[in-house]
Amino acid sequence: MSREVVIVSAVRTPIGSFLGSLSSMPAPRLGATAIQGALQKAGLDPKEVDEVFMGCVLQADLGQAPARQAAIFAGIGNNVPCTTVNKVCASGMKAIQLGAQTILAGDNDVVVAGGMENMSQVPHYMSGGRTGQKLGDMKLVDGMVKDGLTDVYNRYHMGNAAELCARECNITREDQDGFAIESYTRSAAAWKEGRFADEVVPVEVPQRKGDPVPFTEDEEFKNVNFDKIPTLRPVFDKEGTVTAANASTLNDGAAAVILMSAEKAKALGLTPIAKVLAHADAAQAPEWFTTAPSKALPRALKKAGLANDQVDLWELNEAF
Repeated sequence: MSREVVIVSAVRTPIGSFLGSLSSMPAPRLGATAIQGALQKAGLDPKEVDEVFMGCVLQADLGQAPARQAAIFAGIGNNVPCTTVNKVCASGMKAIQLGAQTILAGDNDVVVAGGMENMSQVPHYMSGGRTGQKLGDMKLVDGMVKDGLTDVYNRYHMGNAAELCARECNITREDQDGFAIESYTRSAAAWKEGRFADEVVPVEVPQRKGDPVPFTEDEEFKNVNFDKIPTLRPVFDKEGTVTAANASTLNDGAAAVILMSAEKAKALGLTPIAKVLAHADAAQAPEWFTTAPSKALPRALKKAGLANDQVDLWELNEAF
């Protein structure tokens, strides 16, 4: 008998701006908030969890096993195996896929999966510090840029790959600015209309003095200056089209879902909010990460037995 994987809850923290309201919260603590919120929303006892998978790309200075930290901080027992996944932008999605696969294989019945990141806290590195610099200057390297935003093969920033995509796919500066403006506008409208109320869990941010301050709402859309967007200079190529406003932002936050076998959900009396029909991976030249989802989508649709026109909503988890 084939097993079905269902999702019984899905939550996220509000998304903090770079060096913003969540900058003092380490990624595992943000992950713990999301996990705890997902468990509470499902009404699930943490003792029911069989395994945890959490994506986390920028792990420097977080301490050992970030996913395990997040799980334990969320109240999940020491007996539950945890795995940290690093697949850059797709880390959280891959964590969910891995969790679903373990359920399909019959290894688990209940899995917590998601992703967490604090880009604000990534340290700078001082290479050669162990052996000493016998002559000349020692340079600090931005860990976020090196480990999260640099193509190691072409030795350039991810923004340069975005420029490549824009040139080859004929995406204009006006197209990108318009998309960014629409994105910020929709985000503001969604918050105003309460559309995120069911998915966002607040983060209690500790203060040096007094009680923690709850962070309850995304802040990036509040910082944008629409008048400046058309006037900004390109960041990665002086003749290019990608700017600080139309590029993907640097952020802090976390998200988590509770995956279950359909049988387990029924046994616990839980109502699923979704069913995992299929998943798929695809890869191509690293500098073309921008269009890689277009390779994975047909594979996932084929596995699910669906056609493009049967999909009501597409969500692409990729930068730029």
